[in-house]
Amino acid sequence: MKIHFIAIGGSAMHNLAISLKIKGYDVSGSDDEIFEPSKSRLAAYNILPETIGWNTEKITNDIDAIVLGMHARKDNPELLKAKELGLKIYSYPEFIYEQSKDKKRIVIGGSHGKTTITSMILHVLNVCKQPCDYLVGAQLEGFDVMVKLSDNTSYIIIEGDEYLTSPLDTRPKFHVYKPDIAVISGIAWDHINVFPTFENYVEQFKIFADLIPQNGTLIYCQDDENCRKIAKRTHIDNVYGYSAPDYVIENHIYKVLFKGKKISLQIFGVHNLLNMNAARLTCNAIGISDEDFYRDIQSFKGASKRLELVHETETCAVYKDFAHSPSKLKATIDAVKEKFADRKLVACIELHTFSSLTAEFLTQYANTMDNADYAFVYFNPHTLAHKKLPPLDNEMIYTAFNNKNIQIYQDSKSLIDKLVSMKWTNQNLLMMSSGNFDGIDYNNLANILFCS
Repeated sequence: MKIHFIAIGGSAMHNLAISLKIKGYDVSGSDDEIFEPSKSRLAAYNILPETIGWNTEKITNDIDAIVLGMHARKDNPELLKAKELGLKIYSYPEFIYEQSKDKKRIVIGGSHGKTTITSMILHVLNVCKQPCDYLVGAQLEGFDVMVKLSDNTSYIIIEGDEYLTSPLDTRPKFHVYKPDIAVISGIAWDHINVFPTFENYVEQFKIFADLIPQNGTLIYCQDDENCRKIAKRTHIDNVYGYSAPDYVIENHIYKVLFKGKKISLQIFGVHNLLNMNAARLTCNAIGISDEDFYRDIQSFKGASKRLELVHETETCAVYKDFAHSPSKLKATIDAVKEKFADRKLVACIELHTFSSLTAEFLTQYANTMDNADYAFVYFNPHTLAHKKLPPLDNEMIYTAFNNKNIQIYQDSKSLIDKLVSMKWTNQNLLMMSSGNFDGIDYNNLANILFCS
């Protein structure tokens, strides 16, 4: 098949393009901007566009399918040409479904933990040498690409994002996948630009659960009130709730208690123990025993940018995390404080997403940083302007976080200067953002801190 990607440079899009190239498809694509690591990875597979920008000459009658990325607009010239020629146009989720409609689809949904749960399942399956197709939102150790589509596996593990499907399709992505087995890890309001009320946001998860067939399976976090409500009203036969397992912490290492044994883990934090139990129940549903799961999960180091260790000494550790929503922010801070109860914590959050930079949503951050010994909040006014949002002032952020001890920065250099001036004995640093604090090199920052 000949497939053309409109907006090929995106994280998910370029991985799908590479996956199809590996599968033997004739793949091409275009984009108006392509950054690293997408650029180098596309070049390595000889599918990097020769020029940046849209080129209608690439849209020809011999193309079997167009895959449309979320980055493209409705008036994209290549999209208009494809419509004019009557070509088959798929959104990214639609194409994934089309390729997996004859497989059992395991879809991991929820406001938080999706990537980690999906990664845990894939890790265990990989160690067990059980082949599967997959779609995951982070690069994993032992996996070349974040998407795999093949003709010889019976199921696919899909990270089910609730954001919009494409510029032409306003359904949440996870509705398109039509799960046979579904996980809902928790529900905490996000994407205010798409779901203006919490009730509207919760409704998307109700719809997701309703898509599971009668003989399917729902796995849900029973610590979450809204998950419990959805589970109670569901029509399906197999419903399993989970909480965090019993555990102890010894020498900064989390150990799960299982049948009289202590299972040492490389991950940490109650939120990750919840994620682990979601992964365990999902693995149970496809035939993997608890004994095999616990044996193999011990070597799981975590997903990229999810409480990822940057640098460590005997008295200090630097972590980076994708945490940006209120629930993720609090869970991540609590995890580092619990793991290192004998150290102080410097926690830095960059307000970077549309929701986090919106005054109406900011109040959701109340008290989320209270467990940090030093709490720094950073935002770039240019990001607000780029997203066409009204400006924020420091007083609004103080009020929203309900914490007068936070320190607010609108210039990343000033934040870095502050960090460099601090003492880093018996004190950890946690950097949290869906961006990167205007291009901070975290490894370089750690080297500066430990040499200053």
